[in-house]
Amino acid sequence: MAAQQLEIDDTTLFDNLDDRQLEFGGEVDGDAYQFAVQYSVLEALSGSQPDGDAEETFRRYRGAILQAALAALANGPDRPIIVISESDLDREVRA
Repeated sequence: MAAQQLEIDDTTLFDNLDDRQLEFGGEVDGDAYQFAVQYSVLEALSGSQPDGDAEETFRRYRGAILQAALAALANGPDRPIIVISESDLDREVRA
């Protein structure tokens, strides 16, 4: 079985300052999902808190965030928004 792949729609990137997360839309196996990567994840990857540069940090660590997003999706795809947390960084997705 092929591993799942997440296709991110870069036009949907939204820096939600109030909720301290970067939100985006993506597609996995033909199904559309909404994701949010918490600022704490961006900080864990980059070593510094996002300060107006969350999108830039997202782009720099896109590969790691993609894997974490798939791990978060495996927790339950039926949620309206799949929130990617630091615990998802260490989880490996199994096909």
